[in-house]
Amino acid sequence: MQLDQKRSTLALLALAISAYAIGTTEFISVGLLPLIAENLHISVTTAGLTVTLYALGVTFGAPVLTSLTTGMSRKSLLIAIMIVFIAGNSLAAASGSIGILLTARVLSALSHGVFMSIASTIAADLVPENKRASAISMMFSGLTVAIVTGVPLGTWIGQQMGWRAAFVTIAVIGLVALIANLILIPASLRKGVPTPVREQVKLVTNGRLLLAFAITALGYGGTFVVFTYLSPLLHEITGFAESTVAVILLIYGVAIAIGNVIGGKVANRRPLKALFLMFILQAIVLLVLMVTAPFKVAGLITIFFMGLLAFMNVPGLQIYVVMLAERFAPGAKDVASAVNIAAFNAGIAIGAYLGGLVTDSMGLIHTTWIGAVMVLAAVLLTGWSMALERKGRPVRAVQAEPARS
Repeated sequence: MQLDQKRSTLALLALAISAYAIGTTEFISVGLLPLIAENLHISVTTAGLTVTLYALGVTFGAPVLTSLTTGMSRKSLLIAIMIVFIAGNSLAAASGSIGILLTARVLSALSHGVFMSIASTIAADLVPENKRASAISMMFSGLTVAIVTGVPLGTWIGQQMGWRAAFVTIAVIGLVALIANLILIPASLRKGVPTPVREQVKLVTNGRLLLAFAITALGYGGTFVVFTYLSPLLHEITGFAESTVAVILLIYGVAIAIGNVIGGKVANRRPLKALFLMFILQAIVLLVLMVTAPFKVAGLITIFFMGLLAFMNVPGLQIYVVMLAERFAPGAKDVASAVNIAAFNAGIAIGAYLGGLVTDSMGLIHTTWIGAVMVLAAVLLTGWSMALERKGRPVRAVQAEPARS
């Protein structure tokens, strides 16, 4: 369905507010890792499981739960999602052990997975087809704004009042998002439709879609080898005081917000070409960081560019998968979106896990080139996809099916 511009903007705003809450809790652990480790008497890499298991919860929860809830009203599902989200973060705030904290993180992750999968398709349906990537970019802007303000603010709150206070704050933001959904999301959203098994089989057997999911995991996840352990890297390698980390995360978040807007605009028509160039630049920046990380000014400049490219690929990756699904598995578009959300988080999980292994065995500085290798793999796979496009019918935004009403 498509709404008039004012109503669609308000609906996208509600989605962005919810994405802000979810984005804050997804990435808050990055700023809180040293505090959680110290308070619970565990290593930083063990605390890093709060990132890895969260991502795995989204990876496996998104496609399964999205498929199971296709018959629900989209608005009712969004409300249910935010209730689960509030419960998960409240449990995290009450955690007295790493086991309870990890359980809370997985619970929050389940709400994240379903939200992001349906929110992307809702955003695409609210606008004309040639503005889909921009609409998805606006929805995802909630995530980028969360990194600009939510993660640095949560980190600062954790440093001042303890890491549990940060999760209390996130639960309150979730309550605001719940109210926004109740007020701003129209009740007339198109309902999900049960996805036939044969259509779901197409998603996991179609080579083009599998290739796109792999590009998402590697291209998006490569940065997280470094980003997951950015706080200790800034403190131990670059030499910044821990109290300065929140400010640097703010700078990083500003870069991400800028990059997300750019990514939405450049990916509207030629998503693959745009992604290919983004990944090349991303890999170069990660390699440069290995040299510049020990130097404060040069390190900060490089980290800014790392942030600029970190989320720039998100709109292009999501819209490309939606367009492929419309061609190869049109009855499973929602599930395709969910699987791609799973691929995003599989990349985060792989990146965070690799970052922990590299930190323990080789040292923090080596997370940079390991991340670059992941992104270079995405460059190769994107080039392969471009070659396949040239042999077949090109996938362009202007060729996508009209949004369903």
